[in-house]
Amino acid sequence: MKLFLAVGLCAPLAAAALAGIPASAQSTTPPSPTPNQTQPAQPAPADPAPKGKVIFSRSTDDSGQPTTQPQPTTQPAPATSPPPQPAAAAADAAADAAADAERQAVTYTSFDLDVHLRPADHFIAVRAAFTVRNDGSAPLAHLPLQLSSSLNWEQIRIAGKDAKFQAATLNSDVDHTGQLHEAVVPLATPLAPGATLQVDATYSGVIEPNAQRLLAIGTPQELALRSDWDQIDTAFTGLRGFGNVVWYPVSSVPVLLGDGARVFDEMDEHKARLAAARFRLRLAIEFPHGQPPTVALVNGHPAALTVTDSNSDEVAGAATAQTEPAILGFEAPSLFVAIRNPHQGVNLIAWTLADNDVNQQLWADAAAVVTPFLQGWLGQHPRAQLTLLDLPERDDAPFETGALLATSLHDAPPAQLDDAMAHALTHAWMQSPRAWLSEGVAHFMGTLWIEKQEGRDKALSALESGRGALALIEPASPGQGSGQPLAQASAPVYYRTKAAYVLWMLRDVAGDAALSAALRAYNPAADLGNADLSKQDLAIPSPPSPFERLIEQAGPRHDLQWFFADWIDADKGLPDLTIQSVFPTSQTAGNWLVAVDVANSGYATAEVPVTVRTAGTTFVTQRLRVPARGVATVRILVQDVPTEVQVNDGTVPETEASIHVTTINPPSAAPTVPQ
Repeated sequence: MKLFLAVGLCAPLAAAALAGIPASAQSTTPPSPTPNQTQPAQPAPADPAPKGKVIFSRSTDDSGQPTTQPQPTTQPAPATSPPPQPAAAAADAAADAAADAERQAVTYTSFDLDVHLRPADHFIAVRAAFTVRNDGSAPLAHLPLQLSSSLNWEQIRIAGKDAKFQAATLNSDVDHTGQLHEAVVPLATPLAPGATLQVDATYSGVIEPNAQRLLAIGTPQELALRSDWDQIDTAFTGLRGFGNVVWYPVSSVPVLLGDGARVFDEMDEHKARLAAARFRLRLAIEFPHGQPPTVALVNGHPAALTVTDSNSDEVAGAATAQTEPAILGFEAPSLFVAIRNPHQGVNLIAWTLADNDVNQQLWADAAAVVTPFLQGWLGQHPRAQLTLLDLPERDDAPFETGALLATSLHDAPPAQLDDAMAHALTHAWMQSPRAWLSEGVAHFMGTLWIEKQEGRDKALSALESGRGALALIEPASPGQGSGQPLAQASAPVYYRTKAAYVLWMLRDVAGDAALSAALRAYNPAADLGNADLSKQDLAIPSPPSPFERLIEQAGPRHDLQWFFADWIDADKGLPDLTIQSVFPTSQTAGNWLVAVDVANSGYATAEVPVTVRTAGTTFVTQRLRVPARGVATVRILVQDVPTEVQVNDGTVPETEASIHVTTINPPSAAPTVPQ
């Protein structure tokens, strides 16, 4: 991709180790709102006093290893309150504190949110009804619930009754403030493994641009704010969700960007655990007279706005929208509301600032250019249209979720926009709860577009650029690590890089026609039953996936079980091929028979092209399946003197090089052994 497309945190954050701000430690049982009624929005104080103190923080020691430091859980009480008993208070707080195992055990299976925005005050109030499941191995004694540190828990109800909770602050870089507000609810009856619990909570607060986690490590303010642009404002509200701003309830282990890839791993695992969750949102917006929002997007999908403006500057207008219950898929919940101008294009709608009304035509033209190419592979009609949302500033980091691309719609060279549209517009056709299909197919189509425009070598170079990172993260053998089976992958190096390689291999193994037919026929609803990655046991073989059956039905090769078993349903690492020997033998009429022995020291079976080139610049290619930890032989007949043998052309990723060449010089009946 020549145009930088960011998902979640953008690239400048990758090198950051962040810090945060304080919040509260309290128990509260405010009055309960009536069912299905949004909690009345209360004006936020101009400079709210910090509540509570940090009770948990992580950092790194001199060797770069993470350290955990518990903090005191008590603080001086206000003068109007009776003095606490420090020892008893500390003991109670310690007893009610959540452990990482409890945070990891909580899986959210449904969200039903009533969201009230007052953009002029940067304010949000939410009533959240949600269901959690204990996916741990032990009963859950505490229920840890987290929000951005800019939001405050007001009430939590369980089984229709107010629940007491301890609220505290955690240092964690999954939020742009660098901190989370965690409410820990002691459960009178521990939640058994596999059991679920209905929770009803209200919370509110102010969300403004906040780059504290970057500023704390010396990032220039302008760069930091172009990365962390999440905010609530009249002209633009953008809440990207976990990893950027935690505006809905979550349960996560506190992580820092300075601790390797922990933040990014936590973000990916969060999306994987929510893949099967049902999500519904009702939205109410108060806006100043004459400034109604024109677009609302929930989880990347347009939500129709009903707008009622007032006739007075003294009275706010109101806009409402709602979504029907839907499966989240591999996406973090997100919410965008903005004042933008709509422009309809081929399979897309662009919402632009006035400054970019003219430039949007360049993006529409790019979509029109790549649409016939995508139709040839994916079908005549997309499942949805792509939404382009103009970000407030030209240098704001782009964000992509499903069929939404939020980016500055400024002018750019046509070829650059074409490349971007080949990826982004694919999401309008291909939507799946499986990350490797949703994002992997988009990455695959992007490389196929490069092949179409610049040739196969350029496309394979684009693939090769990610192979090194994939080889580093893959286990050397199944016994040295479980890796991530592609069907359940949550890390981008798997669901983008490896997925693109796998689709290239399927293209060669099954053929373009069969792969295209499977992509056209794929129905994401058929995959929803297997989308709950948090409950899948990797030790139990899964039945053939709907996608595997579609390819087998569409092509002449009806058994692809070996391929899916080694490359998709399990992670057996990468193959490691070598040319063991080459036997050229002279035949009659100037023909030569070349026998090539190929060894595979890896644990994944690989089917690779083997090419014999001749002195007359001709070549013959045959495909060879090389078993894991084994050797295979192919015999190729050529009609000239053979000069060179090549195994693999870069379409099959290996632990080392993905192209192997041996020169046959001079050709003879004696075997040629590579040096």
